[in-house]
Amino acid sequence: MKSSFLRLLIVVLSLACVPAAGEVHLPAVIGENMVLQQGVELPIWGWAAPGERVTVTIAGQSRCAVAAADDKWMVRMPPMPAGGPHEMTVAASNTITLANVMVGEVWLCSGQSNMYWPVGKCADGAAEAAAANYPNIRLFTANRQTATQPADDLRGRWRICDPNWAADFSAVGYYFGRQLQKELNVPVGLIRSSVGGAGIELWTPRDVLMGDEEVRAVVQNYEEGLARMQAKKVVQYEQALAAWQVEADKANAEGREPPKKPKTPKPPWTASCLYNGMIHPLEPYAIAGVIWYQGESNTERPELYAREFPMMIDSWRRAWGREDLPLLFVQLANYQPRAETPTDSDWARLREAQLKALSVPNTAMAVTIDIGEADNIHPANKQEVGRRLALAALKLAYGRDMVYSGPIFQSMTIDGDKAILSFTHTGAGLTSKGGKLAGFAIAGADRHFVWADARIEADKVVVRSDAVPQPVAVRYAWADNPECNLYNAEGLPASPFRTDDWPMENPTTHPAAGPTARPPSGPSSQ
Repeated sequence: MKSSFLRLLIVVLSLACVPAAGEVHLPAVIGENMVLQQGVELPIWGWAAPGERVTVTIAGQSRCAVAAADDKWMVRMPPMPAGGPHEMTVAASNTITLANVMVGEVWLCSGQSNMYWPVGKCADGAAEAAAANYPNIRLFTANRQTATQPADDLRGRWRICDPNWAADFSAVGYYFGRQLQKELNVPVGLIRSSVGGAGIELWTPRDVLMGDEEVRAVVQNYEEGLARMQAKKVVQYEQALAAWQVEADKANAEGREPPKKPKTPKPPWTASCLYNGMIHPLEPYAIAGVIWYQGESNTERPELYAREFPMMIDSWRRAWGREDLPLLFVQLANYQPRAETPTDSDWARLREAQLKALSVPNTAMAVTIDIGEADNIHPANKQEVGRRLALAALKLAYGRDMVYSGPIFQSMTIDGDKAILSFTHTGAGLTSKGGKLAGFAIAGADRHFVWADARIEADKVVVRSDAVPQPVAVRYAWADNPECNLYNAEGLPASPFRTDDWPMENPTTHPAAGPTARPPSGPSSQ
């Protein structure tokens, strides 16, 4: 009797361990050739039949989870040191084996077209791609995808960095990752999730946008306009479809090839659609930080960007559950024809909005005011952009004691007819590149700016002009494409700045900067 009971108990316990029917599967970002973030708990998740027991194993460590009623499951693997390759198995009623898994540093590369722009289209692209044999660098490109609600998954695949895959990968991301891999000597994983022409509103969760009264009003006004435009497109499509049907029927009756059928109008790109489709599916994949290159499509509303950018940063940090998640961003490069006289500029004000974001903890900015091109919104020198971002990462994320930023304006004092400017991030000292300091303008109470004489005195810059005996304000590199040459001795350029807070009198716009005339903008072909 006792042995029968034991046999029955064994059978019951065995049945309790038998997984339910249905196959386990994983999100695209968890796959062969991936890089896992070293030194932190590693979320591994996926889907299986409700009640199915899933076991994840890597490097001799196993963790189990049971799929919930919505098919979802997650385990958190213990922290691992850098290295590899490893094999990961995910076992349930079926088993998935992921080979060539590395552990190191993982960075998300996001933004618009200057982050998307591939190695092969940038300076020395063919040669750079041909030399891109780095088996310890892994590349993941998220295919473009929009969604009206947060999506669970996207399309993409991890690739080993070689000439074929590097040629089409983000140049900024690649050069950033290459520098990190060289400095840290650990595997590096780069996740590109970027779309050309995409305003910041597309990358920010909807509840965050709607939680700010000013931003909400702009977004709602824009989407109402989209709805009217879409309704008009639908009417035009229906009319074209009816006309096509008549012609198609006639062609078929006469034995001719019918004309092409009109294309159904695509749904409009609304706020948050890229966050929903291309960022949410990556959460909570463990990452070291984010590099961000975006802003060209928001230059018409720089004052709004100053509110939206910190909101986006905060929302991504909350999504990853890391309030200290490093976010490194690129300040817009110089672009458009050079102005002969001091002028105000929407691009300058967007750069100022980016500069203000440095008040958000654990952020850093790569200044690129010296490596843009007047006639190219996608400047070719992405090597230096990636290098400057890597300097910021080495300081901010990895604690290196080093100069990682060019001079940042700190304060101004007035001494008679002179304005005396102080800076942070002066490094081994201030210097002018290529001769006399240029790019400084000065104004009195009349708010009329004139070019000024500027000189370096110790760690300060002294600015004056005979035309302004009583100065009130100074601006530096304040234009779309300014002439400017203030650096620190480490060769990093000073950020554009102004000491005043005067409103823009005659704002201008540059349609070439992107396909949108108002936020939130829609993606281009990238």
